[in-house]
Amino acid sequence: MNNEKKMHNVLVIHGPSLNMLGLREPNIYGNTRLDDINTELKKLGKTIGICVETFQSNSESAIIGALQKNLEKISGLLINAAAFTHTSIAIRDALLLHTVPIIEVHLSNIYKRESFRHKSLIADIATGQLSGFGVNSYYLGLRAMADILNTPDS
Repeated sequence: MNNEKKMHNVLVIHGPSLNMLGLREPNIYGNTRLDDINTELKKLGKTIGICVETFQSNSESAIIGALQKNLEKISGLLINAAAFTHTSIAIRDALLLHTVPIIEVHLSNIYKRESFRHKSLIADIATGQLSGFGVNSYYLGLRAMADILNTPDS
């Protein structure tokens, strides 16, 4: 009998301007760069049985393409759609194609910011949402995903 744990594939999608983390409004988003977040996510993933693949784009169509391309390749999805969270019905529709757990992630607490950021077009289709914990939102999201994926169906 094989007691080895199954390695789950999780895609992490970073939306527009997240490639500028560390430079863009550090008082809101912190000083950590996206490459550092990705490195830490992959390292954490190895310790909790998750193979992490990351993708960042400033383009709505590229994000939709990544969601469609990975439709049957992933066990779970973490997404920080950034500004597209509040505007993109197209990204929402691409997420609806997925049957895997989806965790919405935000560095800042979107509900303590401008009113236009209070509405997430993906919150109601996500398994859960983490916002306001800075870079830890990603790490907490990945740990939550591992718990979801490793909990046998009841």
